[in-house]
Parts: sequence; C-alpha cells; structure tokens
Amino acid sequence: MRRPPLALLVPAVLTVLGVLLPLAYLVLRAFGAEAQELREIVFRPRNLELALNTLGLTLATLLTTTLVALPLAYLVTRTDFRPRRLALLLGVLPLALPGYVGAYALIAATGAGGALDTLLGLRIPGPSGFAGALGVLTLFTFPYLFLNLHSALRLGDPALEEAARMLGRTRWQTFWEVTLPALRPAWLSGALLTALHVLGDFSVVSLMRYPTFSAAIYQQYTAAYDRVYSAWLALLLLVLTGAALWGEARLMRGVSLARVSPATARQVVRQRLGGWAVAAGGFVLGLGTAALVIPVLTILYWLRLEQNPYAWASLGEALRTALGAAALAALTTTALAFPLAYIGSRYNRPGRAGRWARVTERVAYLGYATPPLAFALALVFFTLQVVPSLYQTFALLLAAYTLHFVAEAVGPIRSGLVSATPRLEEAARVLGHTPLQTLRRVTLPLLRPGLLASAAFVFLSVLKELPLTLLLSPIGFETLARNVWTYTEEAQYASAAPYALALLVSGALLTVLTLRGRRAGEAEG
Repeated sequence: MRRPPLALLVPAVLTVLGVLLPLAYLVLRAFGAEAQELREIVFRPRNLELALNTLGLTLATLLTTTLVALPLAYLVTRTDFRPRRLALLLGVLPLALPGYVGAYALIAATGAGGALDTLLGLRIPGPSGFAGALGVLTLFTFPYLFLNLHSALRLGDPALEEAARMLGRTRWQTFWEVTLPALRPAWLSGALLTALHVLGDFSVVSLMRYPTFSAAIYQQYTAAYDRVYSAWLALLLLVLTGAALWGEARLMRGVSLARVSPATARQVVRQRLGGWAVAAGGFVLGLGTAALVIPVLTILYWLRLEQNPYAWASLGEALRTALGAAALAALTTTALAFPLAYIGSRYNRPGRAGRWARVTERVAYLGYATPPLAFALALVFFTLQVVPSLYQTFALLLAAYTLHFVAEAVGPIRSGLVSATPRLEEAARVLGHTPLQTLRRVTLPLLRPGLLASAAFVFLSVLKELPLTLLLSPIGFETLARNVWTYTEEAQYASAAPYALALLVSGALLTVLTLRGRRAGEAEG
C-alpha cells in the first residue's frame, strides 16, 4: 500500500489539528497586544528571573535525581544487595505519589504542629523555596531515571566491562570509562522525561513558594487575569521545552546501541558489597523513609484528625469521578494512539507517506512535550474565541487529556507493531480477508499487551493530572487531585488526607501492575 487508508489518516489529521491549532492561537494571543505593551511585557526583568529560576531548578533536579537513581539502579542490578526486590519497589513506587501529594505530606509532617513534631518531638523546618522544591521534585521524579538506568544495566552486555578488566582497568576505572558511557542513551531518555516534568510543574513550586514560569502562568491567569502576559509566559516556557528537546536530540545523535557480542548478552556477575553493605543499606533506608514512609505516615496521621464531614462525604464522588475520567481518557487516548503508531510503524518509508508518518508522530510528541499548563491555556484561548460553548465542559477536558497523553500511549503500541511481523497481515489479505477483518482478527490480538500497557500508562497519568483539570474542568467537577490541591493550598491538611490516601493507594496499585506488565514484556522479549 502506498498510502495509509482513510480510517487511519482521519484520526492522525485530527491529532495534528488538535495539537497545533490551540498552540497557534496561543501565539496569536501573545502578539495581540499593542507594540508598547509587548515591549513592556517581553523585557520585564521578572522574565529573566523566572527563566533563571526555572532553568536552575531543572538542571539541579537532573543532577540530584541522577545521584539518587544511578546508585540505586546499580545496587539492584550489579551487586549482591539484599533485599533486592524491596529496593526495586523503592525505585518505582514514588511514581504513585504525584509531586503535589509528596509536597503536601512533607509540609504537613514538618514545622511546628506537624506530624513529626507532635509524634516524635522533632521540629524540623518545613521545606520551602529552591531547596524545598528541589528536594520534593528529586524524591518523586527520580523513578523516571531509575527505570531507564535499571533496564540498561540489567539488559546490557557486560562484554566491554569484562574486556576492560582483562586489560588491567580497576573496577572504578571500568565504571567511569565503560559502564557510564554505555548508559548515556538510557540517561538521556530518562533525563528528558524528568526535565519536561520539572519544566511543566506548577504545583510543587507553588506550594514551596518558589517562582518559576509555570507558577507565574497559573498566578497570572487565575489571580491577575492578565491573559496576554500569561500567554507570553507560556511561550517562553515552550522555548525552554523546545531547547530541552533539541538538546536531547543533539546528544543522542550518533549514539549506537548495538551489542559487542552478536548473541544473547552474558549473565552479569554480581559484585560483593562487603564493607559497603552498611552504607548501601543506609542509603536505601534513608531514601525509602523520605520518599515513602514519611509521606504515608503523615497522611495517616492527618487522616486520624479529620473532622470535616464534607471531605468524607465527597470522597466517594471524587474517587468515582477521577477513576471514570481516567478510564474514559485511557480508552480514547489508546484508540487515537493506535492509528498514529500503525502509520509510524508500517508507513515510515521514503516518500510522501513516510513524511506524513514522521510529521504525525512528531506533532503527537509536541502535545506531550508542551507543559500541561501552557497547553491548557492554549485550549482556553482557542475555545473562547472559536467555540465558546465548549469552554469548561467535560468534552474539552477529555480532549485535552487525549491530546496531551497520546504520545505516552504510542510507544507501547509501536513496540508491539515492531515485534509483530507485517507478513501475518499480508498472509491474511492473500487469504481473502478485508483490511478491517485483518485488523480485527490478526493485528489487534497481537497488540493486546501493548494496548493494555498504553491504557494503563494513560490511566495513571490522568489520575494524577492537575493543571489540565484545574483550568479546563467543568464547574463542580471534583477529582482526587483537585481536592488534594484545594485543601493543601489552604493548609487544611486533615481535609486533604482522605483524597491523598485514595490517590496514593490507586496510584500504587496501578504502578505495581504496570511494573509487572513491563517486566513480563521484557521477559517475553
């Protein structure tokens, strides 16, 4: 077939339009002011301060998450550390806690009257400012790096490391000269996800009172009602996001992932920790205490003090709303991701069809790379101008979830398509099956694991999503994330506790199931 069928092209075109049109209108909105006003907005000294704060926090978080994720991944994959499975869960479970829940828990645990002060008499100063934002973001974003580094270390071929040792290199020299360079692709992939998360975060920095672009966008739009300035802040944030994407692409250029040995990688011989076992145990224990134990115990402590009947009464409704919205978004996003993945896998060849495949895939990733607050702002401006009746409706919120997370769903489906040879589809067509019959009887059964993984990823992401929900949800639309944020922002920690616990339990279950599916997929591969 020279070009994709119409049934695949239509959703692909809709995705392109759905991502590009709001962003284009955001640009028009930003340049809609008078020349004098534009000069005043663009050259405000505060813009430079926000840029330096945002960039500094992003770079610092990349450094600290590396210092946490790399040793943990190495302990789990290359040493005789015990208990290994517990350390592996520690590297993944913080994903179940959104940053704003982690920030809420650490704020509520510290300071005068906090959980640690009341229970143990430890009056630890509460986290705030740059240090507070950096600490929280490190604790709850390092799993993005850990998962990539863990996979690279576990599946990598140790042949080069063994050769270096045979040539007289010490263990440390081998690590610095051979192991670390081999982890470059995995680190870059995880670092990009971490950087995009930090650039788009507004909840943690807002709770920590640290001004960044995202926090300023939310403040200007919701409090100051300055839509032109908020549009410009969104564009400046997009510039930083584009720089992150460009930097990752440049650093990945020329990287080869080929193994030295043509056959299956040899089994890694685990290193004995010896005297380092105590230090390793202390590192894992301290990390687990900060990232999991303190947040969970803090939530349970404030839950015991909750006396607000409305918080308990609305918990069930908020849980049903959150799970229902996440489930529906997972279905729509996976359904839209399938044609994008199919076009990218089957039609990515030289020529016009191949160019279309590349364009649609890159545009889908542009929607994911756009910080959620900037994307929500673009949709607000676009709908108010073009389709006002769509503003603050569930349909708009669902469209935002779908367009923003569709790239997250493309990856597992495309991996399944790469593994499923197209010859089976060709054989079905030769036997007289129509394209629709071939899709239903051959392609979709082969892709079932990838489709389920895509839906699970999107479900978890939507369950935790806050910026899109705050700016686009209908009036009276309550979710777990929104209620945690509302009560935490007003320092009503006890009222936030039921929603935080429900979000924690739901996220933990989904994270564990997703991890098991990921490991099963790697084992089959």
